Amino acid sequence: MDWRYLKNWSDYWAQLRKELLDPRIDEALLEKSLHEAREKIPVPVLWLIGKTQAGKTSIIRAMTGSEAAEIGNGFQPCTRQSRFYDFPAEAPVVRFLDTRGLGEVAYDPGDDIQYCESKAHLLIAVMKVADLQQQSVFDVLHTVRARHPEWPLLIVQTGLHECYPLGGRHVLPWPYGQEPLPDTVPFDLKRALRAQRAFAADLPGHAPVRWVAVDLTLPEDGYDPAEYGIEALWQAIEAFSSLGLENLLSSTAQVRDLFERTAHQHIVGYATTAAGLGALPVVDLVSVTAVQAKMLHSLAVLYGQSWDKRTISEFLGLLGAGVATGYLTRWAGRTVSKVIPFLGQTLGALWGASASSATTYALGKAAVYFFVRHRNQLNVDAETLRRIYAEELKRGAAILKDRWRDGS
Repeated sequence: MDWRYLKNWSDYWAQLRKELLDPRIDEALLEKSLHEAREKIPVPVLWLIGKTQAGKTSIIRAMTGSEAAEIGNGFQPCTRQSRFYDFPAEAPVVRFLDTRGLGEVAYDPGDDIQYCESKAHLLIAVMKVADLQQQSVFDVLHTVRARHPEWPLLIVQTGLHECYPLGGRHVLPWPYGQEPLPDTVPFDLKRALRAQRAFAADLPGHAPVRWVAVDLTLPEDGYDPAEYGIEALWQAIEAFSSLGLENLLSSTAQVRDLFERTAHQHIVGYATTAAGLGALPVVDLVSVTAVQAKMLHSLAVLYGQSWDKRTISEFLGLLGAGVATGYLTRWAGRTVSKVIPFLGQTLGALWGASASSATTYALGKAAVYFFVRHRNQLNVDAETLRRIYAEELKRGAAILKDRWRDGS
């Protein structure tokens, strides 16, 4: 075990206080460190293909909880015709890779397909169920599967309500995982679903093809639930990958409202970035605490709270340097006690990554409680704040450990 990691962390709280109260970090140096961290733990890429208006944006909105306008403004070009959407933008947890609508006039997707193949972790084809003209999509799928027969394929059929009879509603419980489709599925919808699925029979490759039917609408459209089939979509994504995205994006057991869900995604993004910094040859404690300072400022903005020296001092004082450091030390002791000494540097890096990510996650969750109480003009209970920090220290490590350990 490389004990330099623990020695560095003994000064952690003092460095965080200094960074929050008197930030003097070199921004260029911080950006360099962040780049190194992201290279250490690459952000998973979901490649979505489909025709224009197939519902790709609705899928991204349902997975991230992002508003449609935010998605529209968040895409950045990566080739002439393809775009990345990093979510959250400042410290991404996931990247969506979106190609231009297939089948458009004068658009040859060949170059885009080759680029996207080199970047993607999971391929998702999106098809509106009422549109049976999907040859352009199947042509691309045929090309990709011929080159990568081992790649699993997830095909999402969208816009189910367009094939409902007049006044029709969603069939509950969701029945589209059954084969054959049950009689509760409207006749026209069943025929359209089957017609699209028949085209996949000729695709090359030996990896499985999985179909998921969803109807992702806005609340004002009047279909309940608005995110019909989202649970099945999550199950399919998790079955085809080891990305753990559902936990990273939603933490469903703990997230109760849009503010908290958005905050959770920011916290995970910063915690993942901090994990990469912690896995460097010797923990870059200055950069780790700088990332944490940026996260806390971002959360303050989200909750509409001032983040000045008085508020910072209150937060740090209530959390308590001795208590918070004690939690970290006890957690470190339990972790290090399981370490086999001769593995040395490798496990030292794992400890650095774990401590960096877990402390960042715990700080963010404690800050959410702090900001919510302030927003509602309620007193902040120090014991509750410290309990949240202690609980989230362990939970954060559990949520993030597979990602930083496997580097995927």
